[in-house]
Amino acid sequence: MILETAAKATLYSATMLYIAGMTFYILYLFRQNDKMQNTGFYLMAAGAALHLLSILACSVTVGSVPAHNLQQTLSISGLALAGTFVIFKNRLGLKILGVFAAPLVVFIMVAALLAPAEPAEYTSLLKGFWIVSHIILIFMGEAALALAGGAGILYLLQEKQIKSKRQGFFFRRLPSLDRLDSASYTLVATGFALLTFGLVTGFIYAKGVWGKFWTWDPKEIWSMVTWLIYAILLHCRLTVGWQGRKSALMTIFGLAVLIFTFIGVNFLIGGHHQGFTK
Repeated sequence: MILETAAKATLYSATMLYIAGMTFYILYLFRQNDKMQNTGFYLMAAGAALHLLSILACSVTVGSVPAHNLQQTLSISGLALAGTFVIFKNRLGLKILGVFAAPLVVFIMVAALLAPAEPAEYTSLLKGFWIVSHIILIFMGEAALALAGGAGILYLLQEKQIKSKRQGFFFRRLPSLDRLDSASYTLVATGFALLTFGLVTGFIYAKGVWGKFWTWDPKEIWSMVTWLIYAILLHCRLTVGWQGRKSALMTIFGLAVLIFTFIGVNFLIGGHHQGFTK
């Protein structure tokens, strides 16, 4: 009980840090002050660290991965997104990405905290190497692909500014089209690789639990649809030069399908994954 209470308190603290980080990133968008951007980043990193501690404490309490209901699943997705952003922000050299990532993390965490606190039906199905690997890889992969969609949105905004031949609000605040396109490609390639390994570990786990690699569960089908979309994007980038606008549009489309696969499938269709996110 003490550990569970500490986990909840830590989760609330992490969310407050995320909100503070988002505030500084919004201020950075308008004032272009690097100190604000740095402060926002460190607040997001601190929030991710506290969030990780909360997830670990919850894991110890329940004895398995805490992904048994919608609240827990949203929390893990928020951590995956915040953690992926912290890892890639400096590597991509894309300060402005926090303007997309921070509000999205806050939105997910607020949704998690406001989600009905239904008693989680703890099950041994979420124990073991393969399922833990599956959950970590899938969530991290989806987080990278979500950030790629954000880079795609920023690309279209900057492209519009350039084509209008006016130095509007975003022109001075967004990096070059080449940098945005390169960052998007890096995130897509990374996310696709993680998603691929995540699906493989999921197939192996399914074989051990249900006796077959593929069960035609709606979540499995839509996960494969998502995988195919990004596989097509990478193939077209490497073979027919799908870069710039085409790539940006595809990453945004992929993000929409990703969101539907993550949430929409559970509420509208169902399946044996539904019990982990309702």
